[in-house]
Amino acid sequence: MADLLRTGLYDLHLRLGAKMVPFAGYEMPVQYPMGVLKEHLHTRAAAGLFDVGHMGQVILRPKGSYEAAALALEALVPVDVLGVKPGRQRYGMFTNPQGGILDDLMFANRTDHIFVVVNAGCKDADVAHMRAHLSAACAVEYITDRALLALQGPAAETALARLVPGVAAMRFMDVGVFGWQGVELWVSRSGYTGEDGFEISLPDAVAVTFAEALLAMPEVAPVGLGARDSLRLEAGLCLYGHDIDTATSPVEANLGWAIQKARRAGGARAGGFPGAERILCELAEGPARRRVGLAPEGRAPMREGVEIYAAPEGGAPIGVISSGGFGPSVNAPVAMAYLPAGLPEGTLVYGDVRGKRLPARIAPLPFQPTTFKR
Repeated sequence: MADLLRTGLYDLHLRLGAKMVPFAGYEMPVQYPMGVLKEHLHTRAAAGLFDVGHMGQVILRPKGSYEAAALALEALVPVDVLGVKPGRQRYGMFTNPQGGILDDLMFANRTDHIFVVVNAGCKDADVAHMRAHLSAACAVEYITDRALLALQGPAAETALARLVPGVAAMRFMDVGVFGWQGVELWVSRSGYTGEDGFEISLPDAVAVTFAEALLAMPEVAPVGLGARDSLRLEAGLCLYGHDIDTATSPVEANLGWAIQKARRAGGARAGGFPGAERILCELAEGPARRRVGLAPEGRAPMREGVEIYAAPEGGAPIGVISSGGFGPSVNAPVAMAYLPAGLPEGTLVYGDVRGKRLPARIAPLPFQPTTFKR
């Protein structure tokens, strides 16, 4: 793993006994001595601390008005950027001319600039994409001297508020700037687990000290990529490169909720983004396939790549699993799959697991109820 990058918390992970694995070009902790199952359940019951410093942090600083910069970003995404109020953030995705997803992202209105967080595996391409298309309206500043932590779970507010009291007043999808030991923390109340929680961008120089202060609290435990994946799967959240990619449209991916009225047909700023023809057509007429939840019957997980059939024998596959595994909170296997649109919840299908077709039912997402502080 000599050619892999490391976040500023690498040495802390080793001190905590983490098992390190390659992920998105980085050497990252997949689990700690507690183990994936207990890390998952601890996050649901108390608070888990995740190192997400491998993700990309970008500031779009307007060269003219904020509105011009927001409209420029709208030309790359099918979501309403202009309508995001100061101190708020929104989920979005870069699309390509074919209506596929280049990456999904979070962006925030920080009053005089837009703060964007993109996926680790896509960040170099995303920064190049933004510089190629947004440079007339704003400076694209790729942040390389800040760590990023996620604190998730029902005790996250209590724990973080001990260090940063002002965060308790935040609600889901709020963003704010707070002081701690003379440095700026950029905090959002959001996350990737379905639980209430926060993501904290902070200078590399204080990241270890801040993480250690949180980990000293009885509610907080370090959590690795293994539990991060099972938590987001229970929450029905997409992982780029698995559930969504350059061939998948937002509508197929069941992300139509993220496309606001202003960008839809008849809206104030309808279309005008890459792939608009396909995406708006699918919003109006429905896609041929759609991402759905699957609840395998029995205890055997159905993992990514498992082909799905309509019958226990014969016929061609009708779809494929994009993410799957065991859901510790629901104590059962869970999966997400792309299947023909229109199949109702409860429909029985069959996954080919090592040459044997096992039954599963189409299930509502998420598998685990969300606990966001609205």
